[in-house]
Amino acid sequence: MIKIRSKKVEGIISEIIDQYTYADTSDRPWIIGFSGGKDSTVLLTLVWIALQRIKQDLPYPYQLRRPVYVVCNDTMVENPIISSYIDDVLVKVEEGARDQGIPIIVKKTVPKLEESFWINVIGKGYPVPNNTFRWCTDKLKIRPTSNFLLEQIDEKGEAIVLLGTRYEESATRERSMKKHEVEGKRLSKHNTNANTYVYAPIKELMLEEIWYIINTIPSPWGFDNSILFQIYADASADDYECPTVVTNKAHSSCGQSRFGCWTCTVVKQDKSMTALIENGQHWMQPLLEFRNSLVENRNISENRSDTRRNGMPAVDEEGHRSGNYEMHYRARILKELLQIQKEVQNERPHVTLITNQELIAIQVMWNRDLEFDYTVGDIYKKIYNKDISTNNIKSLDDTERRILKDVCKEDVSYYHLIDNLITLQETKTLMISKYGLHNDVENRIESFVNENEL
Repeated sequence: MIKIRSKKVEGIISEIIDQYTYADTSDRPWIIGFSGGKDSTVLLTLVWIALQRIKQDLPYPYQLRRPVYVVCNDTMVENPIISSYIDDVLVKVEEGARDQGIPIIVKKTVPKLEESFWINVIGKGYPVPNNTFRWCTDKLKIRPTSNFLLEQIDEKGEAIVLLGTRYEESATRERSMKKHEVEGKRLSKHNTNANTYVYAPIKELMLEEIWYIINTIPSPWGFDNSILFQIYADASADDYECPTVVTNKAHSSCGQSRFGCWTCTVVKQDKSMTALIENGQHWMQPLLEFRNSLVENRNISENRSDTRRNGMPAVDEEGHRSGNYEMHYRARILKELLQIQKEVQNERPHVTLITNQELIAIQVMWNRDLEFDYTVGDIYKKIYNKDISTNNIKSLDDTERRILKDVCKEDVSYYHLIDNLITLQETKTLMISKYGLHNDVENRIESFVNENEL
């Protein structure tokens, strides 16, 4: 049994035990938002220790009847180092919970395919996020986790979300937390989700106390916490004040960098990725340069359409265009992304920057936009010198194309129309659902008629 030499930390564990067993006698599930960072690691550690003590000191099976879900949201564009670390941690959490008989269940959420970062940017032509158009948070983070939360509420009626938020993080965070708190109550109402309550057990912990727990308390699921410490140390930018954690000389200091998507264009500079590169992770340099190029090219008029996806005009008085990305720029982004992925995979084969499913879905989006001059398969083949393994977008073989061209030799435009319609059919088949196919076909035929009337 783990004992901690801190009355404050022991007090938090006692509070968690009381909340789990006595203060709330319902079977409302606990849902821990786990990012793999320092705060969520400490939160899970203290909850785990509390469950261990409940199991040992209160030998009644019903005392551990409440499931505790460890929910980790994968945006699919996480910093690869953090993503790999989290995968390793979650494996150990699953194994440890099973071996110890602790009711902790790991759940990993991901965005819906049509809402992934690359499908929005390359497929639909959304400009990369900034502070005025920050579409990524909702699509990549909030919706996937909220969908899981709603599933639990539908089943149990209510749910309790445990957060690793702390007052000390910022004055804004403290004001936000206290705004929703009820004096004398541990639980507060969730500010957006009905039938959901929030519990923040570590809200009063200071940064030094967070690192004290990580560096002195062995991980109850059997992981090596020094790995997390080292990641933070390597990602510490020069302008961060590192907390002092006096446990031994190796723990003399560490950064408090925040990790997020490697593609994040909301921040002016990705300080954590820059620091990781400066501290030896040189293979990430192409990722940083690509991320910077996304920022630099975001508002270039030539890269943008004169309309938004909803058809509304997007040209200012000076003629600058601010609509969705033009096809030539979408294709350029995909080409550069695949080149970087190939380069990175030479050293780290397990790193995937864009999935095959996303590549196929991007082709579907291009076809739905009636863009047939660029194909994902051709771009992929130029980079990798092979076909996409699940690519079956073009259904006609060379012989069939020759026959079709011969039939349409008097007007080659009909050949292109038929080829486009067949491609639309095939891409819908790949996406399983044929929803919207009728409209896509009608739009292509209408486009063809309009072109031939000119």
